[in-house]
Amino acid sequence: MKAISGTNLEQAKSHNRRVVIEAVRTNGPLSRAAIARMTALTAQTVSNIVEELERSHLLVAAKAQKLARGQPIIPYSINPHGAYSIGLELGRQRASGVLTDLSGGVCARIERHVEHPDPQRAMPVLQSIVEDLQQAFAFDRNRLLGVGMALPGRYADGGTTSLSPLNLPGWQGFPVGQELEQRVKVPVLVENDATAAAIGERLHGVARGFASFVYLFLAGGGGIGAGMFLDGHLYKGSRNNAGEIGHIIVEPHGKLCSCGKRGCLDRYISLTVAYEFMGIANAEELSPDDLDALVAKGGEGLDAWLDQAVQPLRQTVDFLELAFDPQTIVLGGSISTPLMQRLAERLEPLHIPIDPSQKRTIPRVMIGMTGKDTAILGAAALPIFSETNPRFDVLQKPLG
Repeated sequence: MKAISGTNLEQAKSHNRRVVIEAVRTNGPLSRAAIARMTALTAQTVSNIVEELERSHLLVAAKAQKLARGQPIIPYSINPHGAYSIGLELGRQRASGVLTDLSGGVCARIERHVEHPDPQRAMPVLQSIVEDLQQAFAFDRNRLLGVGMALPGRYADGGTTSLSPLNLPGWQGFPVGQELEQRVKVPVLVENDATAAAIGERLHGVARGFASFVYLFLAGGGGIGAGMFLDGHLYKGSRNNAGEIGHIIVEPHGKLCSCGKRGCLDRYISLTVAYEFMGIANAEELSPDDLDALVAKGGEGLDAWLDQAVQPLRQTVDFLELAFDPQTIVLGGSISTPLMQRLAERLEPLHIPIDPSQKRTIPRVMIGMTGKDTAILGAAALPIFSETNPRFDVLQKPLG
């Protein structure tokens, strides 16, 4: 039997600190009184937290604003230079890294070629990228929150790959996070690319301020995954593998999938299938820019892919709305923005919602961040999210 424990004072303090950061990050410059109203914290608690965050450079005060009555107010906003984060991405032939500030702005970028990127070849390259990024931009090293890494596939606790990605062989069971952390001597967080991109969208993109949304990630290397925020919480499932929607069956007895089933969503909507329709047999040997150029040319093959992809995607949107009741579904990924827009346009008309009379102020489907930087910017958002997002799990933890 499991019981629910309370929390100690330090955990509550940490949670309240994150709540204040989230309020300012989501709503823009706020006075202490406005923060107190939004968070239901006492004025004294807010004052203490704001002073602490200002001392640590996470919040910055603007000039006092005079009001018609009463004392002037001082708005506080997130200080972009208050903290930094590094994001890493590993592809079939390249390793990339970015250094970002607290607002998600890119301060430095490094990309290196890696032939056959198994752990033995890739780890030293990733280490050198982290080290070189810290030299490429002048900043206080004490303000580096950590390193985030996005990889296709599934991950167990501690950043160990529990299923080797098909396009990155040799990573089965390898403790990515632990090994990289020992090398670079800063905290390392590892997530699948869909979850990392969803976090980036929540912090810096169109889903900023949304409590519940599903992010559909179309990976450049093929496949589709989902990152989910439900009631303000990042939902990862009991084994951290929620969102493997690419293997939902959308066509019974349909096309054979690499997972062994038939009719999976991946076999109709992934970019791998789009390349098949376009007659591109060596997509893994082309750069993202080359692929974008080929997609931009379009043609009958691309139109044929769009025609057969739209109904499975429409069916998936309907399922996600019925299952999770999100505020919106965000389409994103490492594909080009024009192609995503063409796919989104063909989704209409969507299936009738469960309550068609309900007035909506947010579109049912939105286009989020797209392009080759989506996963790596999501990776860079991981340490920022870990340090600043409210964690309700520390307030109620199961015992036993």
